[in-house]
Amino acid sequence: MSNKQKLVLVGNGMAGVNVIEHLLKLAPGSYEITIFGSEPHPNYNRILLSYVLAGDSSVQDIVIHPWDWYRENGITLYTGHTVTGIDTQARTVTSDQGVTVAYDKLILATGSNPFMLPLPGADKEGVMAYRTIRDCEMMIDAARKYKKAVVIGGGLLGLEAARGFLNLGMKVDVVHIGDTLMERQLDRTASKLLQEALEAQGMNFLLEKQSAEIIGDSRVTGLKFKDGSVAEADLVVMAVGIRPNVELAKSIGLEVNPGIVVNDYMQTSMPDVYAVGECAMHRGVVYGLVAPLYEQGAVLAKHLAAVETAPYEGSIVYTKLKVSGVDVFSGGQFLESAGCKTIRVHDEYSGVYKKVVIRDNKMIGAVLFGDTSDGTRLMQMIRDGSDISGMEKASILRDSADSGGSAGSGVASMSDDTIVCGCNGVSKGAICSAIREQGLTSVEEVKNCTGASRSCGGCKPLVGELLAYTLGDSYDSATVKETMCGCTEHSREEIVAAIREKGLGYVREVMNVLGWKREEGCSKCRPALNYYLGMVHPIVYKDDRTSRFVNERMHANIQKDGTYSVVPRMYGGVTSPAELKRIAEVAEKFNVPTVKLTGGQRIDLLGVKKEDLTRMWEELDMPSGYAYGKALRTVKTCVGADYCRFGTADSMGMGIRLEKRFERLNTPAKVKMAVSGCPRNCAESVIKDLGVVAIDGGWELYAGGNGGVKVRAGDLLTTVKTEDEVVEYTEAYLQYYRENANYGERTSEWVKRVGIESIRQIVENAEERQALCERMDITLSVTKDPWKEAIESEKIQKDLYEVVEL
Repeated sequence: MSNKQKLVLVGNGMAGVNVIEHLLKLAPGSYEITIFGSEPHPNYNRILLSYVLAGDSSVQDIVIHPWDWYRENGITLYTGHTVTGIDTQARTVTSDQGVTVAYDKLILATGSNPFMLPLPGADKEGVMAYRTIRDCEMMIDAARKYKKAVVIGGGLLGLEAARGFLNLGMKVDVVHIGDTLMERQLDRTASKLLQEALEAQGMNFLLEKQSAEIIGDSRVTGLKFKDGSVAEADLVVMAVGIRPNVELAKSIGLEVNPGIVVNDYMQTSMPDVYAVGECAMHRGVVYGLVAPLYEQGAVLAKHLAAVETAPYEGSIVYTKLKVSGVDVFSGGQFLESAGCKTIRVHDEYSGVYKKVVIRDNKMIGAVLFGDTSDGTRLMQMIRDGSDISGMEKASILRDSADSGGSAGSGVASMSDDTIVCGCNGVSKGAICSAIREQGLTSVEEVKNCTGASRSCGGCKPLVGELLAYTLGDSYDSATVKETMCGCTEHSREEIVAAIREKGLGYVREVMNVLGWKREEGCSKCRPALNYYLGMVHPIVYKDDRTSRFVNERMHANIQKDGTYSVVPRMYGGVTSPAELKRIAEVAEKFNVPTVKLTGGQRIDLLGVKKEDLTRMWEELDMPSGYAYGKALRTVKTCVGADYCRFGTADSMGMGIRLEKRFERLNTPAKVKMAVSGCPRNCAESVIKDLGVVAIDGGWELYAGGNGGVKVRAGDLLTTVKTEDEVVEYTEAYLQYYRENANYGERTSEWVKRVGIESIRQIVENAEERQALCERMDITLSVTKDPWKEAIESEKIQKDLYEVVEL
């Protein structure tokens, strides 16, 4: 008979599971824990849903606690179960699936529901919210069939949804009742700067518009406004706010107003029943940002663990995030009012705006746009109520590097309760204690131990400063490393060096020789090792299919219904009537339900059954387009000098040449390229991993661009005169990227990390360039088309594509 108390958590979201995470550390073994979650997923980071929507991350990438975490900690998890009843007399919880569990302590972390405007026509097909993984999947599916989306709501969630639709190839209008965006986080100046940046990305804004009616028959066709105007729409997403999910709480008589009323220890009006997160109301406030919710959770966990703790007294709300590639920060009371003075810096050339609001010689709020590096320091001053009367006013908006501070001087002045990682609510004190007590020496180790930088990664530089500050003289920045994952203490550089020097030839050998902590590795290190082995030993290494993700293993993108998409290679986006006819005939023969033109100038055949893949590839008689792989995806082109009156060079020919050269090249992350026939840049070359732009008398090469969530214009890598030089420099650049980037690291992040100058020095050095090109020649000499290989191999077909009937 167990003496453990029974703890039941209703809600498998970020706030509730964070309480459990704390509790497991504070009082391991004290509770028998059961968690109910309505979604069919383990605990995931809702903040990063926009990356899934945009296609930059998979669902697996945003999972915080995988299934194994629950098992390893003895937690019973019921996913896909919505709790429908609580008997406070019998102390039991019952789900809609008929599962009943007893409790001694009960935590309600039911979160919030998206608010849906009660508009006529809101029940039509194509009208939805944006809140869950399922919502993301529905939006992605809709983008395959429809062209125009309207997002109602100019707050953070609405802008993230809009950015996702742009990435999915849809046109999008953002409708907002106010005259500025994100008015709860930004002042007018910052809001207008954000609007300009997003308009440059392709968003269209309809401000000061009141929605009146959603029009259409069974499916939405448009949104009508009170002024009589109409916005056409195939899809309408409402992102106008959230409401605490309190129906369950109301059903058992808990005090609700409008959230579940809690005290300073997150106790509700009933004994042994607690509430935390977006469903809870504390001192009249319901918080919707993650940092306050984690602050609540830390207090609740200590209370449940019988550890002495100060009460939760509320939070000063702040936001530091990236909206569609633009950094913004706001904290405290950032709008001017009577008795306030402001200090502003507005650098229009660099796109940087900073403002702090001061009252009675104390900073009470701040807004930062374009450069948020001062955010944590300013937030500490706001929370501490620091007296600034003796400070030089210009220095308030200057970071430690500008003021000549030594390394770590900025973090030294932070109080221990300063939140360093807002996504996961990790304080300076928690990080420093972990560094000292656990002997941590790298950002990766800090992340694995504390969760800091686990989500968006924006606090990594600050975590690095805390390492230097905490370790003092024993800290050597030259030796501090970021390990590949929690399975090993080795960095990427050490692993690649060991593969070269020790002649390691397969994944398990690397793990054995380098002392992997987990015998089987994990989903992060196994694909990385497989890539590094192939990169180092391109001739002799045999690809380990079991270490690849399902899409790369199957050489087709798996869809949510278990079917696959087939994207054949169309070099430079150029095709022929005969090829189009063949694609159409194959699509008809195999009953392909959806045929979609992609943003990369290709044709996507969606809804293909697994058992039809190899036969379909054979009849298409076209090479794989690698739409599923960490490889070259496409080379987008404009029509160029042959047809365009502005064209200065043969962009189609150049694009076809590049795509044929690199079509099967394995890379650390997906690579997209483009060739524009003139500086009008119709092929969007400057936001590609490698973009080529024709100019009078030559070509410009741009490196490290990205059109995803983290929008980045490429840096000018070099200027060359001939097509042969374009290929040569591209070979050197891609090979240098292959050899030096972390697995999974896009060129946009890699170029930003290592600097365009250092890359330019390498590729413009004739000897270095020649050596890189020679290694590229070796790599490309052994590539095979995976579709053709599968067609010709009965074993591959049997292992991967046969459907076994039971």
